[in-house]
Amino acid sequence: MQYVKMYNVFMVQLQTMLPSTTNIPDAYASGTTDEQAFIQNLALFFTSFFKSHSKVMEASQENISVLLMGLEYLVNISYVDDTEVFKVCLDYWNSFVLEIFEAHHNLDSPAAVANMMGLQVPLLSSMPNGMGSQLLQRRKLYASTMSKLRMLMICRMAKPEEVLIVEDENGNIVRETMKDNDVLVQYKIMRETLIYLTHLDHDDTENQMLSKLNKQLDGKDWSWNDLNTLCWAIGSISGSMMEEQENRFLVMVIRDLLNLCEITKGKDNKAVIASNIMYVVGQYPRFLRAHWKFLKTVVNKLFEFMHETHPGVQDMACDTFLKIVQKCKRKFVIVQVGESEPFVSELLTGLPTTIGDLEPHQIHMFYEAVGQMISGEPDPQKRNEYLRRLMELPNLKWNEIIGQARQSVDVLKDQDVIRVILNILQTNTSAATSLGTCFFPQISLIFLDMLNVYRMYSELISNGIDGGGPFASKTSFVKLLRQIG
Repeated sequence: MQYVKMYNVFMVQLQTMLPSTTNIPDAYASGTTDEQAFIQNLALFFTSFFKSHSKVMEASQENISVLLMGLEYLVNISYVDDTEVFKVCLDYWNSFVLEIFEAHHNLDSPAAVANMMGLQVPLLSSMPNGMGSQLLQRRKLYASTMSKLRMLMICRMAKPEEVLIVEDENGNIVRETMKDNDVLVQYKIMRETLIYLTHLDHDDTENQMLSKLNKQLDGKDWSWNDLNTLCWAIGSISGSMMEEQENRFLVMVIRDLLNLCEITKGKDNKAVIASNIMYVVGQYPRFLRAHWKFLKTVVNKLFEFMHETHPGVQDMACDTFLKIVQKCKRKFVIVQVGESEPFVSELLTGLPTTIGDLEPHQIHMFYEAVGQMISGEPDPQKRNEYLRRLMELPNLKWNEIIGQARQSVDVLKDQDVIRVILNILQTNTSAATSLGTCFFPQISLIFLDMLNVYRMYSELISNGIDGGGPFASKTSFVKLLRQIG
């Protein structure tokens, strides 16, 4: 037990050197190299000691307060703005929370699992050897620490892969150009940790998140970073609450975020809020499937964002639209209560306006999403009619080009025309990806003309290479033609 005595002596000394009231992140930021090294070593000491000896410490009443004080120090150190320090702390917190979570989850008694999931089942006292009572005492012992950990995860949540909008080094909101694998790994660990923490106390998680969101709404704590980390945390715990609680929670979150988007001024601010709305709704398909009005509101909001030319917003709107449709496609092909027609029909009527500001690659993603929607229609006649309406725009352009080519085949050699043909074929491919064999009515319309175009371009490539020597295949014209093949 020497190490327990050593720890107690150490904590007495630590309080004289670094009082527990110290703002450790601020002290670290303004500290010397030696002072920063001390905080780094402190993180290593606490995490190593707790991994090996916390069970012994918590078994003795006289050591509990000093154990909790050490955990309090480690929580404060976890807010230090240093990647390596945070990695050390996060690694420990993940194992700490997992161990408490599994202790409840792995008990044979169904009552323990029910209680862990937030159900009130008064059977814990009947567990063998009073195990249930011990577990509840242990959870109670660490309740305050775990509550502080929930806030830590909410405040420092890493950026998920789906979020495409970031703040650059100059403070501008831009589209992300390269994925950061370290951040993605960190997000997965933090997400896992917060899910365990949510299972252990759903209400505390919900209350902390809603309180933080209210501060964003009333402007007290408004900042891009605070809103981002909060929304990434909200998105990360999808599925970890009971459905009824999750529904109630999300109604408040989505309403507040939509309201925030309406009342906030400035394009950068709106882009940040838009990215967060899109991320959160994309994580909760179960909720959207159960709430048609919210689903329709969210999809119409995505259509609004498709006209927002701020970098990254349109890409993320199309990504999120596709993701939602993949999980909810049947909802769009039935006539919902209060509606006069299925949403897919309404969408197809306004299609030219909706995609009017999108780039070609975004239009392809949009067509893939609507193809998914149409594939959810079981009636072949209706499905074919929806497909006809979906492909109306590209077919008009296709027929126009083919009509001109019948007058003069040279029109097909124009590079701008080649790009239009390439775009039309990619649009068809995107819809076909979702519809599979149901795409046959469309492909049969353009198949013969498409074969003739392919044949002509194949000959142009061969002739160009035969007559142009070894570097002919590198010319921009041949490269463009090859994209069609």
